[in-house]
Formats: sequence, C-alpha cells, structure tokens
Amino acid sequence: MTAPTERFGIRLDKQYFNFGSAHFLIFSDGTREELHGHNWQATLELDGALDSGHVVADFIVVKPIFKACCDELDHRTLLPLHNPLLRVETRDDGVHAWFGADHWLVPARDVRLLDLANTSSELLARWLCERLLARIAAVLPALRIERVLVTVQESPGQSAVYERRGPA
Repeated sequence: MTAPTERFGIRLDKQYFNFGSAHFLIFSDGTREELHGHNWQATLELDGALDSGHVVADFIVVKPIFKACCDELDHRTLLPLHNPLLRVETRDDGVHAWFGADHWLVPARDVRLLDLANTSSELLARWLCERLLARIAAVLPALRIERVLVTVQESPGQSAVYERRGPA
C-alpha cells in the first residue's frame, strides 16, 4: 500500500482576470481566419509548498500580479512575431502586418507584439504563465512553485490550458 500524497495550491478565478483583444489564427495549412475579437477570461492555479504561515501564497499579493499580466493584452490587437507566414514591421506611422496580399496598419499603441508563433489561446495561456512567473519571482522570491496552470477562455465553454510542472 502506498502512502497518500498531498497537494496544496491556490486557485484564482476572478471576473477581472480578463482581456478584450483582436487576433487571428494562422492555420497549419497556410490559411488564416478573419481578424476578430474575444473577451478572454483567465484563471490561475498555483501549487507549492506551504510557507511558514501555512499558505502557498498570499492571494492579496498574487491577484494584482496576474491581473497586470492580463492587462498587458487588454484593448490590443495581438500579433505574433514568430510566424513565418506573417511579416510584422514597426514604423513611424504604426505597426504594419502582411499575410500574403493582406495588409494591416494599426497604431503602435493599439498593438501588442508577442514573442509567439501564433495568437492561439494555448500560446496566450503560456505567455500569461511566463509573465506571471517572471513577475512573481521578483515579489515572492521564497515562493516554491511546483505547478502552475493557466486557463484562457475565449468564450463560455471554450478554453485552452497551459500547465508547467516543476520548480519555476
């Protein structure tokens, strides 16, 4: 008989973990979908060891960090920088993007250029996780994260997840 295992964690599912953004997916067959928007909703789970106060992490500290990550994507057109089918250039008059014969010009302040291959919900969940981990390490250096799960819901009942296990 094996000994029982324990897992401690926190789950944050706040209505204000949201971002409204425009994007389009570039599919593996070389086509793209139309530019459109979502009111994404994000959730966060953190598992880890209990600290000396017997908590994984203080909700009051983690919530504004995750919200700030979501806010970086809010009210923006999201463009991936690493898709071979999309060319993106920042110029004085704004951000230009080309996909074949299609061309967009968007004011620079209205664009979030992302170090991603695509703006899928899955990759946005990973991007949020990476941003969170970078910020949380500076604020809570003693936090010992064992697992992070970020969910990005693009519409009710339709979500993508990114999970990272192991020390952050």
